[in-house]
Amino acid sequence: MAESGFVDYVKIYCRSGKGGQGCVHFYRSKRSPKGGPDGGDGGRGGDVYLRGDRNYWTLLHLRYNRHIFAGNGMSGGENNRTGADGEDIYIDVPLGTACYDADTGDYITEVREHGEVIRILKGGRGGQGNTRFATSTNQAPRFAQPGEAREEREVILQLKLLADVGLVGFPNAGKSTLLSAITTSKPKVANYPFTTLVPNLGIVKYRDGRSFVMADIPGIIEGAAEGKGLGLRFLRHIERNAALLFLIPSNADNIAEEYEILLGELEKYNPSLLEKNRVLGISKSDLVDEDLEEMIRETLPEGVPVCFFSSVTGQGVAELKDLIWKSITVNNFEAVSPLVEQNLNRTLQGVELDESEDDAEESSDTDEESAETDAGGRMRDEDPY
Repeated sequence: MAESGFVDYVKIYCRSGKGGQGCVHFYRSKRSPKGGPDGGDGGRGGDVYLRGDRNYWTLLHLRYNRHIFAGNGMSGGENNRTGADGEDIYIDVPLGTACYDADTGDYITEVREHGEVIRILKGGRGGQGNTRFATSTNQAPRFAQPGEAREEREVILQLKLLADVGLVGFPNAGKSTLLSAITTSKPKVANYPFTTLVPNLGIVKYRDGRSFVMADIPGIIEGAAEGKGLGLRFLRHIERNAALLFLIPSNADNIAEEYEILLGELEKYNPSLLEKNRVLGISKSDLVDEDLEEMIRETLPEGVPVCFFSSVTGQGVAELKDLIWKSITVNNFEAVSPLVEQNLNRTLQGVELDESEDDAEESSDTDEESAETDAGGRMRDEDPY
């Protein structure tokens, strides 16, 4: 994904089609010089839809297509012929695109699944022809109904990336280095803050053919929730992540303090982000020895799994993947985004089959052991990490 080609915000003007006018006409022929009304109805106006397409990862294709017009319905004709309907317009958007009214800011809808079609503007109904108005007291109506007016509005489309885990950290913490080391993604990496200016996605290969999606967003600084730096613009991309990976370098002045600052910025932006599973990754562990690592561990916050790793040497990367996979799948499967859920469904099928066979064997041994273990074979009081 090229940095210059990533677009996650567009404003477009949409207009549905107006309904066709009903026809005023009377049947005339050699044998019926004064036939009754036979004016047909007008066609309906075209609708405007949003359609989810998993082949899109950005809104770049809409940047230079800011006016979306649906077709108008055609007028009715003689012999009770109905006018043609206006052409519907389908706007293909990436999964995770939210739509808002540009004038009021009201939320309209959101596209989450591939092939999902949601109507945002309805076309006008076609007017009725004079045939519809014939009665016993008015057998020759000389009027018809006009078509309904079109709808128009300016909408804002915002893309929120769908990923399993999102990287959260200050600038120059090693997020892009980690993404480039464990995925095929090649983000820009340099030794200065704000090297990453747009989000990047990468697929991390795990054991037994399993995989998960990782999202890297630009670094967050203190005050990002108030608009400082680039955090406010891209924080929405981690709202749908199943888990959050906090990255803090081992050479930071105070790791616990930086972790609390990051948590505070997420809470200010969206308090629900704190409900997600979290993993604390201490990057650049190749800069510290074992004694210093033990000293750092004593100062780390409690209640969050911690992993020391180095993206350069590969030290601790396998352990980090294990912690991320647990945070994605344990007690959080229903919160995973639809795109990621399909991936997890495929990859977890083999695991569930193996676990069911193991549970069947264990249940034949003792009833007490089966009562003390949960469906995943783990003690109920045991810490999942």
